[in-house]
Amino acid sequence: MPCRLAARAAAQRRENEGWGRVGGRTVRKVCLSELQQVVGGVLCGTGLCPGSQAACQTERYDRVHIDRRPFIFNFVLVAVLLAVFGGGERASAQCAAADINNNGVVDGTDLTLLLSAWGSNNADADIDGSGLVGGTDLTALLASWGPRGSCVPSVPAWATLLEADPDPAVVTDATLRARITATGLAWRVKDTATQIEMVLIPPGTFNMGCSASQQFGCYSSENPVHQVTLQYSFYLGRYEVTQAQWTARMGSNPSQFQSASAEVPLAQVPQRPVETVSWDTIQGFLNQTGMRLPTEAEWEYAYRAGTTTAFHGYTGQLSGTNDDSLLGNIAWFGSNANSQTRPVGGKLGNGFGLHDMSGNVWEWVKDLYGDYSADAQTNPQGPSGGYSLMRGGAYYSGPYGGSVICRASYRFSRYHGISDPSLGFRAARTP
Repeated sequence: MPCRLAARAAAQRRENEGWGRVGGRTVRKVCLSELQQVVGGVLCGTGLCPGSQAACQTERYDRVHIDRRPFIFNFVLVAVLLAVFGGGERASAQCAAADINNNGVVDGTDLTLLLSAWGSNNADADIDGSGLVGGTDLTALLASWGPRGSCVPSVPAWATLLEADPDPAVVTDATLRARITATGLAWRVKDTATQIEMVLIPPGTFNMGCSASQQFGCYSSENPVHQVTLQYSFYLGRYEVTQAQWTARMGSNPSQFQSASAEVPLAQVPQRPVETVSWDTIQGFLNQTGMRLPTEAEWEYAYRAGTTTAFHGYTGQLSGTNDDSLLGNIAWFGSNANSQTRPVGGKLGNGFGLHDMSGNVWEWVKDLYGDYSADAQTNPQGPSGGYSLMRGGAYYSGPYGGSVICRASYRFSRYHGISDPSLGFRAARTP
């Protein structure tokens, strides 16, 4: 009798603690509030975040069963996920990545495949392209639950959709495409008010700093190389802001290169980049449009697009190059520009689909100049004082021109109120 009483008491204690028997197995019974902790905050997005075990008893989906083995869920969980995440609108790009078995629906089969690959570098289950199957991939899969046919892109309120999914002919690297699709945001949009075309830059980590070319080494300002992590997505202008776009908003054109030339017919002049604009002057345009300048770290991350070379990759040289003689494929600079700006987009783009990141005009960035640190940084914003920074090089030659200034890591700083015909900018925007 004492043994029976002890066993009964133990069973009751386990029941009180939430354990039970399902299908001949010992499982832990949890409410959605507990499940939220397991999947790292996924369910909080649905509003189902009760704060106590008492609340668990009154939830609409009050109990599901989770196997005692870490992250291996019973099929009862699938039913709950269908109820919670089924229906509604989901980003089409994210749905495509989350449909691991590519059968047109994100469902329990995809969930099983993801969980079986947990902690590995399985490329199919690595939805966000981070190199490790984990919580962010699970988040993306759950947010995409249901038929892919019902998916629609997530487009910012300020934007007009151009293309939901990254074009493999433009974003050729599968890892970059996966990271873009995992954000759930449309890849290519237009700012509706200004008609500036923008592409999505996803979160990521890269090494910032010195990338020497075959002809030119790095300056001290480009060292030490240090790791930078950007934890957020942002949109960046596919091209430098043009004279037409600036004039439409500001009412006048400050640019020096407003006339036709032998290389640029009159009809194409409005598509030259706006120039002779100071960092200060640009703030007026940004304030009117809700845009901003990219930070220096955002700019270099976007330039590199996964490459580590002096000059970014392009069609035919996807991994980038250190060969200065090949720069003409991607840039208008001292050797080929004939001392003038050219209409934007005339050279090959990089792995994110950005054009003229090297050459044409210098591009002001948001933060000020400061020496680098060897320490890893997250979402750096630059120092609070100093000269303003510009990146990318420009069309001119001479002692301060040529391929050296068009390298990924080259930094140049000037007084924020100065303007000349080599200074322009590229707009960024927060989703």
